[in-house]
Parts: sequence; C-alpha cells; structure tokens
Amino acid sequence: MLVGGAESPGGRDVIRLLGGVLVGLLAVRLAWRMSAPMFSVSALVRTNYRGRTVPTAVGVLLPVALLMVEAGRALAGALGAGSAAISTDRVLVVATALGFALVGAVDDVAGDDRHRGLRGHLGALAAGRMTTGMFKLVAGAALAIVVVAPIDGRAPGRLLADAALVALAANVGNLLDLAPGRVIKAAVAAFAVVALLARVRAVLADVAVVIGAGFGLLGDDLGERLMLGDAGANVLGAVVGLGLVLSTRPAVRTVALVVVAILNLVGEVASFTRVIDAVPPLRALDRVGRRR
Repeated sequence: MLVGGAESPGGRDVIRLLGGVLVGLLAVRLAWRMSAPMFSVSALVRTNYRGRTVPTAVGVLLPVALLMVEAGRALAGALGAGSAAISTDRVLVVATALGFALVGAVDDVAGDDRHRGLRGHLGALAAGRMTTGMFKLVAGAALAIVVVAPIDGRAPGRLLADAALVALAANVGNLLDLAPGRVIKAAVAAFAVVALLARVRAVLADVAVVIGAGFGLLGDDLGERLMLGDAGANVLGAVVGLGLVLSTRPAVRTVALVVVAILNLVGEVASFTRVIDAVPPLRALDRVGRRR
C-alpha cells in the first residue's frame, strides 16, 4: 500500500520480513552445501521412522544461518551501508536460536528412547538419573527466563509467563518433529499467524530469518535426506514463542501460553501423529511433499 507516493510503514515491514525469510533460506542452503559431509559421522546418523539412515541434528544450521546473516549486516554497516549496531530484539533471537540448538543437540547426540515425555524424565530423575531430556528441560527453562528478562525484567509474573511461553513453544516443536517436514510446516504457519497478530512488526525480522532457514531445509527434510532433530525443532518453536513475546500485547501472549500449555499436555497423553491422521485436512497438509 502506498501513501503519498511512499511505502507505508506496514508495507516496509512486510518487505523486511519477506526479505528475512529469503536471506535465511539462502544462508541455510549455503551452510548445508558446505557442511553436509560433516553430518555423515556415526554420532550424527540415525534410523528414521521408515528405517532409512539419515543424518540428524542438522537443525544446528538454523542459528548458523542467522549468524551468517547478522555477520553480513555487521560488515555492510561497517562499510557504510546501514548500521553495524545490533538491536536488542535481534540479540535475543540470536541467543534463543543458539541456546536451544545447543541443548537440543545434546539430546540428539547423547539421548536415548528409554525415557519419554515429562513423566518418563521425572521418573528417571526420581531414581537418581539425569536424562538428556531433563537436562534440556532445565536448561531450556533457564534460557527462556534469560532471553525474556530484558523485556519483562520488572514484572516477575509476566517474566515467568513469557518464559514459559518460549520454553513450552520449543517443546511443542519437539513434539511435532515426528514426521518429515511436519515441524517446519507448522513453524511457517505459526509465524504467519504471529505476524498477523503483531500487524507485521519489523521486530520480527530475525525470527523471519530463522523461519526462512527452516523453510530452506524443508525439501531435504521431506525427501528424508536429513533430520532437524531437537537441535532444529526446539529452535523453530522457541523463536516463534519469542516472536510473540517481542511483538504482541500481554493478553495475546497469555492466550498463546494457554494454547501451548494445552498442546504440551496433549503431547503427554496422546500422539500428535494420531491426532493429525484423524483430521483429514491436517492429514493432507501433513503429507504434502512427503515420500510415499
């Protein structure tokens, strides 16, 4: 939309978010092309649900792509094309992506399937064993508090609520990552909803980069040439949650917290795959692009 012959602020924001998606996609494609052989080592190879051998933890490339974009921005700023400074919201997205990729990668590499769900991890902890899943839960909760503190630091209740939103959204990503492409499709859809709720705020620019990076790996994920692992699924969920915290009103965030809490509870007692397969439109979307 043009006003007085110039782009409206909303129009500029749309272009900025779409540009973020595009540069994230391009950065992750470059990162994957350069690093694919690294993921063939035995520690990073897993058997997927169809018995195919696939590299996992490729989701660590999402924050790598974001760092590449931020490095490009900083260099361009130093050369006089824009500002070399990085805003607080961008720092928070970078910290979130890096932190959740790290704790997710620990679970991808060192985790096992003996303890599933919160009940399984709590049971193991009660028996004196710290599982990688419990480590991820504790570290992810602490990280969520740290990244929302600059936003809600003077409101303890809001701080805990928004931290819970980020952490639980990260876990929803993990719960969805049980079929090729599913968590990426869900993250793209969720980001579109967040952008609409926020009326396309420029503060979501770095979230758009991460979502674009996820989208850039969608074809390989659907083709069963890689798995994001927790290192990627948790990042996608967490940055969408942080996007809500950065761009929407407290009332919207409270509703979102209730939604992600319900999804986490459902994931404890039911299979998302069964739920999706029971709803024809969701089943059709879930299977788009997947190998038969």
